[in-house]
Amino acid sequence: MSYNNSFEIYSFTQLNEIHKQSIYKLWNAEYPEKLGFKNDDELNNYLRNLINPMHFFMVDEKSQIQGWSVIFERDYEKWFAIIINSDYHKIGLGKKMLDRLKIYTNELNGWVIDHQNEVKLNGEIYNSPLNFYLKNNFKEITENRLELDKISAVKINWKELQQ
Repeated sequence: MSYNNSFEIYSFTQLNEIHKQSIYKLWNAEYPEKLGFKNDDELNNYLRNLINPMHFFMVDEKSQIQGWSVIFERDYEKWFAIIINSDYHKIGLGKKMLDRLKIYTNELNGWVIDHQNEVKLNGEIYNSPLNFYLKNNFKEITENRLELDKISAVKINWKELQQ
């Protein structure tokens, strides 16, 4: 039996406070410290600026949210973000979440940190998920990078294969 079968994914276009607090907690625990939200207002501002978002929450058998993802529009493309609680990495939950997102769109774009130089709030090294995305049929768009004070990342893209 696959452990990831005990997780369900639910989708929402509107978020409640429990959703927002779960996103805040996951984001600050799993992303590099430099990308963290300092307060609820920063998170709400980020969420408010997403165009046509659809949110996905991965819930365990105890109804606890262990993952979040969102697809949204940016520059006439479909973009996404995904966070899985690192306690549940390497058991197929990220793939399960990506497979769900791919049902709703034929293209996904994202920014991925492609180095091991970032540190999470708890002091652990942030492990780049680039290889995970490459294994899941994403292409690295090396000529398109995001270089900001808070983040250095490469663009990734997945397109559904046309029959």
